[in-house]
Amino acid sequence: MDILLGLALSQHINFQSDYNQIHPHLRLQHQPFIAGVYYNSEENISPYIGYKIEYGNNGLEIGAVGGYSKLGGTVPYIRYTYDVHDNLSVFVSPAGEKVDGELNYGIVVGAELLAF
Repeated sequence: MDILLGLALSQHINFQSDYNQIHPHLRLQHQPFIAGVYYNSEENISPYIGYKIEYGNNGLEIGAVGGYSKLGGTVPYIRYTYDVHDNLSVFVSPAGEKVDGELNYGIVVGAELLAF
């Protein structure tokens, strides 16, 4: 089992609200299972659990994440990652927000640095 500390920087595309773009991160990883916590875009702590499929430098994470109060608790997530270097990856993930009771969709793109 690996314990990883990380820092992600993100950009929210097609969102109406302003969001936090700096995400400290702690992950437990026992391939292919992942679990951890991070400081999310709403400035809350988000626990998550999931499964990571890797093929070369490509990865796909599928799981459930909590801590998004505007979306009503625990929600499913999917995230594509590409390993640029040993501990540096870029990612893209579909996401949503509620604005005036309406659901708005966008994507979150970013880079993440992980340290063992």
